[in-house]
Amino acid sequence: MAHLEFTPRIAFSGAISAMTRTRMTVTDQKTGGSPSGSNGRSSVAGGFLRWWLQSWHPIVFLAVVIVLWWLVTAQGWVQPYIIPAPSDTWAAFAENAEYLLQHTWVTTYETLIGFAIAGVAGLLVAVIMVYSKGLEKTFYPVILFAQVIPKIAIAPLFIVWLGFGAAPKILVAVLMAFFPVVISGLAGLRSVDPEILQLVSTMGASRLKVLLKVRLPAALPELLSGLKVAATLAVTGAVVGEFVGANEGLGYVILQANGILDTAMLFAALIIMSVMGVVLFAIIQIAEKFLIPWHASRRDVAAATVRF
Repeated sequence: MAHLEFTPRIAFSGAISAMTRTRMTVTDQKTGGSPSGSNGRSSVAGGFLRWWLQSWHPIVFLAVVIVLWWLVTAQGWVQPYIIPAPSDTWAAFAENAEYLLQHTWVTTYETLIGFAIAGVAGLLVAVIMVYSKGLEKTFYPVILFAQVIPKIAIAPLFIVWLGFGAAPKILVAVLMAFFPVVISGLAGLRSVDPEILQLVSTMGASRLKVLLKVRLPAALPELLSGLKVAATLAVTGAVVGEFVGANEGLGYVILQANGILDTAMLFAALIIMSVMGVVLFAIIQIAEKFLIPWHASRRDVAAATVRF
């Protein structure tokens, strides 16, 4: 009589096979031979549902704010030159669309160039500071000192040095966005487990390979968080530079509208400025989804979507 030995591995393999067959049977019953078009529509509906579950809080809050804004102005609780009605603000958008678009493009250009320079330079400085304690002790106080100085106070110097073109506005945007990139990059590059660094070093990896294969991937969560902060600050920096000396850009529009008490135009420019910052923030957040899908922050987002 043959002796059959029952081992945990055989039992586990049998259980997995049974679960796989059950899942395939359930899937076949659910699909029922339905065409791929139905699956596509279900996929789109599921994607919209996930988006709504993630986004309905700010949408509802924004709707409440607009309703309260309309109520305050409709009841005459504040004068129109202090807070314009939503309809007046929309009219300012509609009647001056080409004018606003022209100045929005100028500020967008200054913001994007300043943000790109700050991102590259900030990461480069962070890498240098990680690999050189001496340079870190040299750069860190200078960076902190430059961050503490109000940018509106030194912006006139940039106008004197660089003229009235785009250069001084880009420089202010760089200075505003540079600090969070450096700090987040430094924290991320140092977050690697020392045992991992020791392991790859014993395997003969060069400093460049350690940086590209170990440190940078580990630093991505902190670095992307810093870039999201830097994106919003770059918009502010470009507008601050335009406040000091410019004949175009959203900062120029805000100053002109403020000078003639055209609060509807002022609100329109502020809304465009805010939307620019939100769009840049959202682009980096979407990049997070593809660059660090393994990170706990992304899993938390998925879990929150399932819960609510």
